[in-house]
Amino acid sequence: MKKTLLLAGVACVVSMNAHAGYWSDMYNEMKPYVGADYIYSYIKFGGPARHMKESYHSGSVNLGARMYGYWGLEAFYQQAGKRERHIEGKKHSTEFLAYGADMYGYAPIGCSQFNLLGSLGLANYRFDFKYPDVSSKKQNRIGYRAGVGMQYDFNEHFAMRVMGRYTYLGMNRVNNLKEVTAGLRYMF
Repeated sequence: MKKTLLLAGVACVVSMNAHAGYWSDMYNEMKPYVGADYIYSYIKFGGPARHMKESYHSGSVNLGARMYGYWGLEAFYQQAGKRERHIEGKKHSTEFLAYGADMYGYAPIGCSQFNLLGSLGLANYRFDFKYPDVSSKKQNRIGYRAGVGMQYDFNEHFAMRVMGRYTYLGMNRVNNLKEVTAGLRYMF
């Protein structure tokens, strides 16, 4: 009986070590990162907002993880500055912010430092429209995002990324956004 218990205890210790090895391998295959992007957005306005300025410059902060070399998940927050337009002597303005998550696919090309990227995601966009006749109009909408791009890894910690992205919102005032992003990532 004592030998059986001893063998069962040894088997448990060995299996725990194997399980711990699995988690350490998984950690080695997951690389968390933080990043910052410059974003140029072209917005297709419609309805009462059709005369608003269409190009916006914004910044974005990102928090993500690259998993198993070919997949990634990234959360972001984007803030665009206020754009004003004078129509018939009256000031109209628009600004927006967005936050959400994207799933990425990485495809190494040539050397291991270049990666083609594809992304799919969801984001909540909040627009703030100010018209002279109406005090303010705020609208929120979940948008579907898809993007393609390229990432260059300088070393194991720093990378540069360039992406083009299309977002469909389907609102009366804002139908879609086309964006170009450029930024840096720091991987831990």
